[in-house]
Amino acid sequence: MKPFLALFSLALCASALAADPTPYPLKTCVVSGEKLGSMGKSFVYSYEGREVQFCCKACLKDFNKEPQKFLKKLDEAAPKAK
Repeated sequence: MKPFLALFSLALCASALAADPTPYPLKTCVVSGEKLGSMGKSFVYSYEGREVQFCCKACLKDFNKEPQKFLKKLDEAAPKAK
């Protein structure tokens, strides 16, 4: 049983390394402007493979009305590639 646990742990580490190491660029909700975490744990949503964080789940409804408007905020806040 222990070899299975070792392989499982190795697989978890490999998937963590394959994840995008770039930290989330905003400290505020893209919809409300509220500080992330100010209303409890941030709500994390994946839109077309991109992570978007909100102060609460209720902001998702407004995001889905105009996603490009809010994604632009993320793009502007993201560090520029060298």
